[in-house]
Amino acid sequence: MRRTFCRLVSLAVLLTWAAGGIAAEDTGTPATARLIEYLKAFNSGSKEAVKQFHLDHFAPAALRDIPLENRLARYVKAKALLRSLELRKILSERPGQTYALVRAGGGRDFLMRAVVEQASPYKLQNIFLEAVDDPDHIALPEPKAGEKEFVSAVRDCLTEKARADEFSGVVLVALNDRVVYHEAYGYADRDKKIPNRKDTKFNLGSINKNFTRLAVLQLVRGKKMSLGDPIKKFLPDYPNAEAAAKVTVRHLLEMTSGIGDFFGPRYEETPKEKIRSIRDYLPLFADLPLAFEPGAASRYSNGGYIVLGAIIEKVSGQDYYAYVREHIFKPCGMRDTDSYARDAEVPNMARGYTRESEGGPWVLNHATLPGRGSSAGGGYSTAEDMLRYVRCLGSGKVYLPESVNGLRIAGGAPGINSQLHWNPGRKAVVVVLTNLDPPAAEDACRRIVSWLPE
Repeated sequence: MRRTFCRLVSLAVLLTWAAGGIAAEDTGTPATARLIEYLKAFNSGSKEAVKQFHLDHFAPAALRDIPLENRLARYVKAKALLRSLELRKILSERPGQTYALVRAGGGRDFLMRAVVEQASPYKLQNIFLEAVDDPDHIALPEPKAGEKEFVSAVRDCLTEKARADEFSGVVLVALNDRVVYHEAYGYADRDKKIPNRKDTKFNLGSINKNFTRLAVLQLVRGKKMSLGDPIKKFLPDYPNAEAAAKVTVRHLLEMTSGIGDFFGPRYEETPKEKIRSIRDYLPLFADLPLAFEPGAASRYSNGGYIVLGAIIEKVSGQDYYAYVREHIFKPCGMRDTDSYARDAEVPNMARGYTRESEGGPWVLNHATLPGRGSSAGGGYSTAEDMLRYVRCLGSGKVYLPESVNGLRIAGGAPGINSQLHWNPGRKAVVVVLTNLDPPAAEDACRRIVSWLPE
């Protein structure tokens, strides 16, 4: 049975690794060696070893994109579901990546792809696992021979996904500083049958954290604060005295603070229209005990990035929204990027749609949204503005130290999924913004990146 790679059932499992095993230089290509190490780690079932391997062998950018705690949670779920993974065949070895056929403990076959950095020490960027129906007829993703073939593959894939109601949004691809693909699919408003446009504004989810990170580092470079400063230096009335004294700006940036999330019972019980400023978010979490000693562990922290937003306001003398608008969006020419109030009448904005059960109808995500997004996420932008952001970073007009290696950032929540992939070495930018549940953007972006011409 023929099955296109675009339509493979994706588990999108960014799985995990364990310490020890074969060195990257000793077995085939570095990506093959890492894949073999992964299989040993997965089958060991040791969560602690998996954690240590992440810390030792995953690229820092990858751990920022998907935090360690999230990866470990995915590992636990995958281990329970698959039980074990057996290598059946190495299907393809290419520079920086390897494809293999593996079989799970229950007998199902999967295509595994390991992707590593192009230079020593060949740290992991991603590992993917996707179910296949017929292991004798696997359509491997292939870098396309040229721009025409690449564009055709992307168009066919997205048209198919949109027709199946699996994709609604905008995709932009730039190669060698030139936009080669920019198309819109689906509806911005399903009830009114208003289609998405190329310049439609989409909720970015957690991509806004990248702007917050940049804002903090701007203030650090301007010597208005330092990474070692504790919360209490800026927020003396912070509700948790222990956190205020121990947690530093660095802890908040790197998500090692022990501060948790603002989503939870308090958020659910609070009328969403009342959450309209950075300060409005603090009562949802700030007085809660730290989950661990600052610096002792890593855990994804929306709350930590709310605190960063409050610190930005204190240090700059501006509210958070004004600061990023003036110091990031304006210099980068991002005219259609901002954090809009939930009830504001904003032209050309996509409404988010979520499914409350698998295969159920699409329903508005409006009730889950706060009155306004924050320094942790929930702002809006367009595909073109995200390209402008990348070009602004690349030119040095705004400076983010890790962007020398590009960006791979994403955001996701009910009715929200966005992804930005920037590879400076290949001069490639892929922006996928959707108004559907994850992994609508993630799946599309991964597929497009796998087809980028060499």
